[in-house]
Amino acid sequence: MWLVASVAFSLPACAEDETQTTSQSDASETSSESTPSPAKLFEPRQFRADLDGEIETLNYRLLKPQDFKPNNKYPLVVFLHGAGERGADNTAQLKHGVSNFCSTKMRTENPCYVLAPQCPKDQSWADIDWTKTAVTQPEKASKSLRLVMTLIDEMLESASVDRRRVYLTGLSMGGFGTWDALARRPGFFAAAIPVCGGGDLATAPKIANVPIWCFHGAKDRVVTVELSRKMIEAIKQSGGEPKYIEYPDAGHDSWTATYSSDEVLQWMFAQRLKAGTGSSPNGPATEENTSEQPEMKKK
Repeated sequence: MWLVASVAFSLPACAEDETQTTSQSDASETSSESTPSPAKLFEPRQFRADLDGEIETLNYRLLKPQDFKPNNKYPLVVFLHGAGERGADNTAQLKHGVSNFCSTKMRTENPCYVLAPQCPKDQSWADIDWTKTAVTQPEKASKSLRLVMTLIDEMLESASVDRRRVYLTGLSMGGFGTWDALARRPGFFAAAIPVCGGGDLATAPKIANVPIWCFHGAKDRVVTVELSRKMIEAIKQSGGEPKYIEYPDAGHDSWTATYSSDEVLQWMFAQRLKAGTGSSPNGPATEENTSEQPEMKKK
């Protein structure tokens, strides 16, 4: 039986065609007294790394913890945007999903880093066809995802990041990227929130112990809801206890309700790897370094 969420408010018109371009002016520029504009709070940056002998560049935005104290360790939230926000303006990725992290309440209660990379127009977070009814994980991670993971590793070494509290979330194409990264680094992330994406069912045993809260719209015509349903069921069959909410009247836009929910974000921040463990920065996890088990906390 699927847990179906009845929402008491109406969702905006669904973004059924996620391939439409997003201009810089479309990115979240609106602000209020309690929620400043993401474009103003997220610092624009670039990251360069050597991949297969070539220097590659990743545009990203970074939200720093409010009232930062250098001796403290802070959670790191990694946000992977959808296909419609790909590009090179280093702004479009702020259009959906990150506003609630900018609210005064959230920043006061949960000071953290939020990393929002931007995938180039001709690439993706996971090299798969998300219009299919099944997902097969490629042997190698996409170039963009490899850059993101390399950047995360560097942040673990250079920034004041709590290695026990690295979180991953993404919507649509970013939802696929979330499932893909989880399977490539089991034991690395303390929790994950994949939204309207899908993963390879064969990877379920690897991530069964990760706290996961998955969301999808029942009327999604871009990414079939069956991908989330089957992935959640596969994880349960592998002994996991993932949370799943299906919005009965939502199309592809299941992210607005999800990321605007304080309950969802508070649940995420409550998860952490067990004491004595921590995210390994030494590349994708292997069979020898996947013993780290997150503490499952209900909130």
